Amino acid sequence: MSRIDESRPFLPMRIAVLAVSDTRTLAEDKSGDTLVERLTRDGHRLAARAILRDEADEIEAQLRAWVADPEIDVILSTGGTGLTGRDVTVEAHRRVYEKEIDAFATVFTMVSFQKIGTSAVQSRATGGVANGTYLFALPGSSGACRDAWDEILHWQFDYRHRPCNFVEILPRLDEHLRRK
Repeated sequence: MSRIDESRPFLPMRIAVLAVSDTRTLAEDKSGDTLVERLTRDGHRLAARAILRDEADEIEAQLRAWVADPEIDVILSTGGTGLTGRDVTVEAHRRVYEKEIDAFATVFTMVSFQKIGTSAVQSRATGGVANGTYLFALPGSSGACRDAWDEILHWQFDYRHRPCNFVEILPRLDEHLRRK
């Protein structure tokens, strides 16, 4: 059973937030605001924030720039994970991933199903790693961002969470790049 081990220190993560939308501005980005509020409330640091149109090449370029930044541990994007023709965030993420975190989509769907029933099948939320950085593509609704953070990411970004968490393996994500 999962638990918090109070004998371990909390280690803050440096998290970038990207909103993907053809219609919203940064001032109207409620989903991004939800993520920023939660991550800072939980002791993490907002490392960067941006908003981009639903253009796969632009999204990919921003993801790659942030993945290359040693001051960013995690990238959370919101928006563009649905089924319409303009929803291209997942494709941009997958171009960047070295490894996909398949179970993230499964667990996110389980959480969503409890809240919105079979409508959960319309999300293509995804997660992966690249160059020692975690990347997660979340739906554009504030509720979905709240659910992803509160039910999954809050726990996995807490070094004290047992039996395991994303923080403790962060230093080893890019070990294949250091091998000769």
